[in-house]
Amino acid sequence: MIKKLSPIVAALAALGLPAVASANVVTDWDRTMVAALETGPTPPPPAARVAAIVQSSVFDAVNGIARRYTPVHVPPAGPRGASQAAAAAGAAHEALVALFPAPAEHAVLDQQLADTVAQLSTSEDSRAIADGLAWGKAVADQILAWRASDGFSTPPPPYTPSGLIGRWAPTPPLFQTAPQFMQFATMTPFAIASPAQFLPGPPPSLTSARYARDFNEVEAVGSASSTLRTPEQGQTATFWQSDTPAAMWNRVADDLDEQRGASLLHSARVLALINLAMADATIAIWNAKNTYDRWRPVTAITEAALDGNPYTTPVPGWTPLLLTPAFQEYPAAHPGVSNAAASVLASFYGEDTSFTVTSAAPSMTGVVRSFTRFPAAVEQVQDARIWGGIHFRFSTQTGARMGAEVAQYVTRIDLLPIHAHPEFTPDK
Repeated sequence: MIKKLSPIVAALAALGLPAVASANVVTDWDRTMVAALETGPTPPPPAARVAAIVQSSVFDAVNGIARRYTPVHVPPAGPRGASQAAAAAGAAHEALVALFPAPAEHAVLDQQLADTVAQLSTSEDSRAIADGLAWGKAVADQILAWRASDGFSTPPPPYTPSGLIGRWAPTPPLFQTAPQFMQFATMTPFAIASPAQFLPGPPPSLTSARYARDFNEVEAVGSASSTLRTPEQGQTATFWQSDTPAAMWNRVADDLDEQRGASLLHSARVLALINLAMADATIAIWNAKNTYDRWRPVTAITEAALDGNPYTTPVPGWTPLLLTPAFQEYPAAHPGVSNAAASVLASFYGEDTSFTVTSAAPSMTGVVRSFTRFPAAVEQVQDARIWGGIHFRFSTQTGARMGAEVAQYVTRIDLLPIHAHPEFTPDK
C-alpha cells in the first residue's frame, strides 16, 4: 500500500475522484489524466499534446473492439470478445506511464489500474479483461511510437528578437530571449493537413483604426491598476489563466458524459475528438504566432510613440493584470483552443447546453464559471484575455475563429462511422 501521497494522488483526491473505477472507465481515466497534467503543472501546449495522445490511445483501443468508427491511427482489429473497459484502462495506463515517467506516479497509476481490474472482475470474464488490457497496451504503444517523431522534442531554430516595431520582444519580468514552445509551429498535426492549413491573414496594421481601438481597450481595462475593470472581470481573467484549457475542457466533457450515462465508446469518441481538435488548434495557432511574430500589449503600450498611429499614446511603466506569457501575441491561443473544444462539444450536445467550468488551482477553490451556451464560454475567454492585459481583441477573435475551423475540420473527417467509408473494411 502506498502510504505517502504522490502529486497525482493528491490531485485525484482534490478532484474528488473515486478510489475505484465507476461505471464509465473512460471518464475515470480521463480525470486521472487531468490530475497528472496538474501535478507539474504541465504548460498548456504540451498538455494539449499529452491529452491528444492519451485519448487517441483510449479511443482506438475501445473502437478497436467495437469496430464502429474510423480510427485515429490504429486500425480497429482488437480481439473479439475482449473487454472494452479493460482496453480503455490498459491504453490510458500505458500512455500515462510513458508520458509521466516519475516512478512515484507509476506506482499510483499501477494501483489505479489494479483497482479498475478488480471492479471489472465482478462483472466481466477474466479472459475478456486480460485480452482487453493487452490490446489497450498495444494500441497505446503504437500511438506513442507514432507521436515520438512529431517534432515535439526537436529543438526550434535559433531565434533573435528583431528589434522591429510591432515584432515580439522579451517581456517582463523574466525577459526570455526567445518565445516559448516554438517547436509547435512546425509539429506534425494529429488530424489537420498541415500546421499552416488554417493560417489567418495578418493582424491589423499598427497605423489602422482597428489597431488603435483595440490598443486603447486593453490599455484601459487590462492594466494592473485599472479602475474600469470590475472585480468580477478581474477574477474572471485570473480564473481562465489559472488552469490549462486541456484540463478545463476535459472536465467539462467528463461531466456531460457522466450526467447523460454515456457509453464507453461514446465517451471515448467525444474525448478523442475534443483533444485532437485542441492539440491541432494549438499547432495551428503557434504556426501563426511564429509567422507574424507580433508584440504583446505590455510592449506595444510602452512603445506606442514608435508605432506611427496618432490615436495611441505611450504609457511608461504600464503593466498588465496578468503575467504576460513569454511568446508572441497574435493570434490568442486560449480562445482558439477553448473554441476548438467547445465546438466539438456543441456538435454532440447542441450549442444551448448548460455546463460548469472549474479550475484546479488552489487560489480558485470554490470559484466556477457556469454557462447555458458554449459560445458564451468562448466569448468570456476572449474578454478575459483583454481584462488580463495580455491580448488585443482582434487576436482573441482570430484565435477563436481558428479554433472553430479546426474543430469543424476534425469532426468532418475523423472518427466517422465505418459505413460512411466503404473502402475502410476492418477484419471481420
